[in-house]
Amino acid sequence: MERPEAIHRLTDIINQDLRPLAGQYKVPVFFEENGSKNNIWVSQVLEWHLGVYPNSSRSPSFWSWELKVIPLKCLKNGNLTVPRAMFITTIDTYYLKRTDFEASYLHSMLRQIIVAARIWESKQEERSILHSVTTFDLDDPEVYRQIKEDYDLVRETIQTQGFSAVHGKMGVYIQPKAIVPGHEMDSIAFYVRTDFLKKIILPATDVHP
Repeated sequence: MERPEAIHRLTDIINQDLRPLAGQYKVPVFFEENGSKNNIWVSQVLEWHLGVYPNSSRSPSFWSWELKVIPLKCLKNGNLTVPRAMFITTIDTYYLKRTDFEASYLHSMLRQIIVAARIWESKQEERSILHSVTTFDLDDPEVYRQIKEDYDLVRETIQTQGFSAVHGKMGVYIQPKAIVPGHEMDSIAFYVRTDFLKKIILPATDVHP
């Protein structure tokens, strides 16, 4: 399945509650053994809806795209917001120092990703509406320029000052961030900042395959 078809199928269920689909596809939201939450239940529901079954040869990792699910939360004023940055890919400093943005894994990932935003309502997950489906439009010159600048800043910092000089305040759209919150930046990844996610999701724009 190519990315445009996957986007088309997902847009068909925008504004639908995903919890009944979890029952339909027999995806556990909470595990019966211990009552703990299945933190990837939404991703699994969407993959079943696409017919690319989790943990099989037809899973999305075998296609030229990757599905990312992010939560949206409702503020007291009724507006939706993006509560946290979105993981893209880990940073390999050896590879990063030697790779231009155009040939980087970050560039490749951003061109492949489908972002599905769902509304998180409560820890009980009694309901969760699929809000929107979108992509990162790297054909937009301003978007491309800024992401490239963010990447180049991290790359040049590592090249000239070393890994220890990298910090989470770097970047406008894309930031380097510790993979484990609260830990030192000894294991980091590229994340999409919440402000950029809000820009492309709230309000949701037309999807560009």
